[in-house]
Amino acid sequence: MASVSTTPASPGPAAVPAPARRPNLVVAVLAFGGVTVALMQTVVIPLVPVLPGLLGSTPADTAWAITATLLAAAVATPTMGRLGDMYGKRRMLLISLGLLVAGSVLAALSTSLAPLVVARVLQGLASGVIPLAISIMRDELPAERLGSATALMSASLGVGGALGLPLATLLAESVDWHVLFWVAAALGVLATALVVSVVPESAVRSGGRFDFVGAIGLSIVLLCLLLAVSKGAEWGWGSGLTLGLLGGAAVVLLAWVRWELRIREPLVDLRTSARRPVALTNLASAVFGFSMFAMSLVLPQLLQLPAGTGHGLGQPMVVVGLVLAPSGLVMMAMAPVSARITRLSGPRTTLISGVLVVAAGYGLNLVLMSEIWQLVVVSSLIGAGIGLAYGAMPALIMAAVPVTETAAANSLNTLMRSIGTSVCSAVAGVVLSQLTVPFGPAEVPSPTGFRVVLAIGAGAALVAAFIACFIPRRPRQG
Repeated sequence: MASVSTTPASPGPAAVPAPARRPNLVVAVLAFGGVTVALMQTVVIPLVPVLPGLLGSTPADTAWAITATLLAAAVATPTMGRLGDMYGKRRMLLISLGLLVAGSVLAALSTSLAPLVVARVLQGLASGVIPLAISIMRDELPAERLGSATALMSASLGVGGALGLPLATLLAESVDWHVLFWVAAALGVLATALVVSVVPESAVRSGGRFDFVGAIGLSIVLLCLLLAVSKGAEWGWGSGLTLGLLGGAAVVLLAWVRWELRIREPLVDLRTSARRPVALTNLASAVFGFSMFAMSLVLPQLLQLPAGTGHGLGQPMVVVGLVLAPSGLVMMAMAPVSARITRLSGPRTTLISGVLVVAAGYGLNLVLMSEIWQLVVVSSLIGAGIGLAYGAMPALIMAAVPVTETAAANSLNTLMRSIGTSVCSAVAGVVLSQLTVPFGPAEVPSPTGFRVVLAIGAGAALVAAFIACFIPRRPRQG
């Protein structure tokens, strides 16, 4: 059984762990793990159009290969964060990577839909890697390295997604689709071996008992909410199933909040989460998650729509990946810039700067959307804003919570961003399905539809900046 730390909620100097002996190597290994997990979000995208034929199923059913990962990630992120605080962040990081490898191997061996969906669930359960890694950095790195390291770790989600798409597309077009998952498994094994060799286990633990009731309750809330949001357009927003899921999520959420406030060792410390700096950061993160995802929904469609529509560029998926890839590199390059702004002016300023850059990127995209180079410029600018903002969020959270709650608090922040992106997907889907133009026998999204989604993304970024203005400059830990 794991040893229980007696570290107090507000740690003094004695509670601060010794810095890792090889901080640069630790950062590189953790960032590699984050990129590897992020690749799992994009590895299946090139396969989506052909999965029905490959698996002998319908497009509606094969969509579960993506939906299942989303739902599993939502459940795993807060759960792994709390378990990491209790039993060891490195231990939970290794378990997460093990789930990723197991899911990748199962997917590589799949020839039908059911095992592939199970495999994608296992891959989704690995999504706690990034918040766990950020928490390990807080425990192990010297103070002067923490800002740039957490900024790089936060950016790894976007980096993996942006770089993974062109790589996955090239593999999907040249080899059997199962090779995609064998490559993912190999990367997972490598990441696991590197973590075992390089990353130390932190002595900072909260101990206590795991809140199984709270975990089940939160899982039900997230499953109902995200299932309704992701499938609402398909089922009908006014259908009994969609409304029933949303209503069920609301009822269970109320019961869950009451439970979490009553027990001594909750899954999510709602009193800590309700503190002004934490609550406002999470709210801004959710709105920003909504904003940043608009790029992922608009740019690929603009690139892939037939040129005959008058506004599409008629490009294959591999070009889509190459156009979006620079944004991932820009996110990585912005990590030290984000850390420097945070060091000089505080993380609140960094967050506001980042979301304003994203808003400017969307504003530019409203007029620059007819050439490939224009979309490269726009996606890179938005990527720069995301890199700035993502670096600031964990800094704001870690400045406001006790060291023994770092993983759980970072996981909740990551979850809020994921909820924002899921809601954005639903809203953009409604807009683009309503604002269409005819193209042959079909209807395709119109230029007006794309511009409305971009305007919504810009507006959400401005709202996130407004919320961030009220975050205290120097939040105090409870």
